[in-house]
Amino acid sequence: MRVLLVEDERRLTENIVAALREIGLAVDSALDGETGSHLAEQNIYDAIVLDLMLPGKSGQSVLRDLRRRAIHSPVLILTAQEGKESIIELLNAGADDYLSKPFDLGELLARVKALIRRGKGASTSILKMSDVELDTVHQTVLRQGQPIDLSPTEYRILEYLIHRPRAIVSKRELLEHLYDFAWEHHSNVIEAHVSNLRRKLNLPETEPLIETLRHRGYRLSEGSAT
Repeated sequence: MRVLLVEDERRLTENIVAALREIGLAVDSALDGETGSHLAEQNIYDAIVLDLMLPGKSGQSVLRDLRRRAIHSPVLILTAQEGKESIIELLNAGADDYLSKPFDLGELLARVKALIRRGKGASTSILKMSDVELDTVHQTVLRQGQPIDLSPTEYRILEYLIHRPRAIVSKRELLEHLYDFAWEHHSNVIEAHVSNLRRKLNLPETEPLIETLRHRGYRLSEGSAT
């Protein structure tokens, strides 16, 4: 999954970005509202973490502009304003959640992951498809009850595909959601990871889960996600 962080405190930004990447998320960041708005308009994000007090353009203005442009990425607001009226105003403006500063980094990570799950229509941290079970909290995968040892990138590919059951997902879409803005996009990287993922998932006497559609992308076609 790919996340945008808009926060003007450089040290805090570095800490949050490192923590988000540690749990397997691709992260872009901006230190001001104008840059944050531009990134959000040019890319598709699975969640946006948005500070309220930003130089140049406030977080509230960024949020309103995103919703006016029909950008529906879930938004978590970071705010030092704890007044009930200001929080209500933010939620009415289109924020999905908020966290008051100072905050616990673990709580921020949990809230971001919850926003991503809800944005994908998943009500729990356990995703299931056919005989595969994926735990998004512990980042573990089982097939027919057997643990499957995946690399971080293989896990992220499988998680993204499970969130989009039976949909055709192109290599470009995977690249855009799995890697941050600075990544040099090479489709053969995706091909190699999908090949390894397919091999690891194909246990004896099991049906192949990942279908390759020539010139179109990949699809999980067995069962349905829950």
